[in-house]
Amino acid sequence: MSVFRPLHDGWTVTAMSATRQLRPVVAELPARIPGCVHTDLLEAGIIDDPFLDDNEKRLTWIGRTDWAYETDFYWSDTGHDRTDLVCDGLDTVATVILNGVQVGGTANMHRSYRFAVRHLLRDGRNTLRVLFSSPYGYAEEQRTALGDRPGAYDEPYQFIRKMACNFGWDWGPTVVTSGIWRPIGLHAWSTARICEVRPLVTVADGTGRVDAHVTVDRAAQVPLTVTASIAGITESVRLAPGQRTAVVTVTVPDPELWWPVGYGAQPLYPLTVTVDDDVWTREVGFRSIELADPFSLVVNDVPVFVKGFNWIPDDAFPTRVTPERLAERFEQALGAGANLLRVWGGGIYESDDFYALADAYGLMVWQDFPFACAAYPEEGPFAAEVEAEARQQVARLSSHPSLVIWCGNNENIEGHADWGWQAELGGRSWGAAFYFDLLPKIVAELDPTRPYWPGSPYSGSPELPPNDPAFGTTHIWTVWNAQDYAFYGTYEPRFAAEFGFQGPPTYATLRGSVTAGGLTPDSSHQKAADGQGKLLRGLGNHLRQPSNFDDWHYLTQLNQARAVTFAVERFRALMPYCMGSIVWQLNDCWPVTSWAAVDGEGRRKPLWYAMRRAYADRILTFQESDVVAVNDTDEPWTGTLAVRRLGVDGAVLAEETMAVRVPPRGTHRLHLGADLATPGDARRELLRAALGPVQALRMCEEDLAMEYPPAEFEAEVAGEDDDGKDGGYRVTITARTLVRELALHPDRLDPAAIVDDQLVTLLPGESATFHVRTTRRLNPRALTAYPVLRCVNEVQAGC
Repeated sequence: MSVFRPLHDGWTVTAMSATRQLRPVVAELPARIPGCVHTDLLEAGIIDDPFLDDNEKRLTWIGRTDWAYETDFYWSDTGHDRTDLVCDGLDTVATVILNGVQVGGTANMHRSYRFAVRHLLRDGRNTLRVLFSSPYGYAEEQRTALGDRPGAYDEPYQFIRKMACNFGWDWGPTVVTSGIWRPIGLHAWSTARICEVRPLVTVADGTGRVDAHVTVDRAAQVPLTVTASIAGITESVRLAPGQRTAVVTVTVPDPELWWPVGYGAQPLYPLTVTVDDDVWTREVGFRSIELADPFSLVVNDVPVFVKGFNWIPDDAFPTRVTPERLAERFEQALGAGANLLRVWGGGIYESDDFYALADAYGLMVWQDFPFACAAYPEEGPFAAEVEAEARQQVARLSSHPSLVIWCGNNENIEGHADWGWQAELGGRSWGAAFYFDLLPKIVAELDPTRPYWPGSPYSGSPELPPNDPAFGTTHIWTVWNAQDYAFYGTYEPRFAAEFGFQGPPTYATLRGSVTAGGLTPDSSHQKAADGQGKLLRGLGNHLRQPSNFDDWHYLTQLNQARAVTFAVERFRALMPYCMGSIVWQLNDCWPVTSWAAVDGEGRRKPLWYAMRRAYADRILTFQESDVVAVNDTDEPWTGTLAVRRLGVDGAVLAEETMAVRVPPRGTHRLHLGADLATPGDARRELLRAALGPVQALRMCEEDLAMEYPPAEFEAEVAGEDDDGKDGGYRVTITARTLVRELALHPDRLDPAAIVDDQLVTLLPGESATFHVRTTRRLNPRALTAYPVLRCVNEVQAGC
């Protein structure tokens, strides 16, 4: 029986090189494994928290320092034939030394490594050292040797196989880490061990098939039996002495199909592979996946409209992301109506827990290979490193039914074509050989069950402009960078893989990231170029310019929610011409003003609530002079569609009704008649559409031009019934006048408080009840007053 022994205890870390910047002396500091230098220094109180204030700016010396990790451990011979040192993740350029002997070197955060060390181990005390070279030093050395390459930021992230956003991004801190970031330990085994299992799972004509590609390592040249079992069916293959690979095929009649959330269930089947006494087990799912022209994901022969979010590493220090934290993010994605997460190319291949959760929840995964926003060299060590990394990761992730597409990179093809890179490169390589040759060959060889796409944005051919909305995938950054969000209305994309708009984090998150003093708009971390200016200009003619922090916070959060809602509804209304919407972005990795729907402390911003409505299975949306009903269910949506033109006082000025049937996974478009489309006094009128409980509103003018009455309402606060659940309050608002975009921010009173809804518009006589979950006693008056309770047409003294 093989034995794995973790080596996670007794580690220290020491700074091994001088820097030009002042830094504390770090010698034999206790180190947590898995972890990184930053978190060790933070835990010891040697550095200030880089997430607070501007502390990040004073910590760049860490990435320019060489570090040594060391531990002693005791070992005695277990009688096994072999013992290997297994390093699941070293960040990044490392030399591994056991008992004074170098056993290997690494230069890739995205790979795991295994070193044979039985001959170096001794009974009793052993010493293991891992020496990490400065990431900056290595990357800059490669840049000098291979020639500079253009990128989005003045950092050398494309010259090291490491999480690119470690070097900072327009939403992330510059915290260039080193350390043992995934488990490390000793694996003792005899006769044979399973090196790799790569299950290719297919289904056709009601029959499931698992081709388990198995690779073994041998300590003895004896016959071996490779066995695969699934759904009560077992098949075996014999390996003769000297043979190391086998394919065991298991056929499963009538398997239950795995579906994306919203399309069906997610049955998973344990697959067990054994060789001698070594056992490998994973859960797999039976489903087919195709990529249809011009860009549409088809699961089990059913086209799927993608309602997605882009995913970045959930912490700037990934070792702090627990399975529980991932489960919370997945539940937030599902709660917002998502069916796909795109693992963005400036981050990492995520943990096994991430993909297992996606399998269980039915969240499809789009996996970028880790290349983003830069020209990458193909020479030096990089061709070999990229191939080894890709082979390992494609095999590792092949068992997951949630993984539906491999993508070569993020924005590098566009950068080469449209960002002026060709002149800067002067003929030097930029990664094309990876995206158009190496990676597709590896996917075709190792994982032919899934489609590969060279990059995003990409139009499907090197001969086409890469970001042409008429083909393939599109990234839309004209909005936010230059145009008002209404400009989304000019786009007819086939698949919108990136678009978004910034907004600040929740109040509690922002307050917690500033250690002293009052808050201003500049208190929030802001990494985007001219970010604060774009936030204010983005209010445009939609909302008034803020006069204080509290108004800035509410109005810019509201504008973010409206901007992204406008885009999502636009793209969904174009179905099936457009078959995907992936919002940038779901999550943050620290407290920052960004494009995220969930901020860096895991709190839901108003955008999250807006996405829950925009990504609902059934929506109504006003598009130009039409009302569009979108039905993303397997059942027809029937009923009476009523569209009314109303005064701001609630009076009905015009009305049209019609019986409609919206087909499954389809849309229905109703053109507005003149009585509805032509207001008598646009500044005091609005449109409302309703089909059953689903509604949509559109003001006849932008809010700045609307002549709303000052908001008047009654507020009632009552304690929630316990019912075995967390305590809290019910806040019921009954409108006497129109109340526009009502929002409740209980985290201003209790940082842990959560409200169940946001951004609700009420007409006179209508009510809304907000449920606030909190364990604290809150002041009812404060809960229903400015700046906790907000609306667009609030009176000066508070809403």
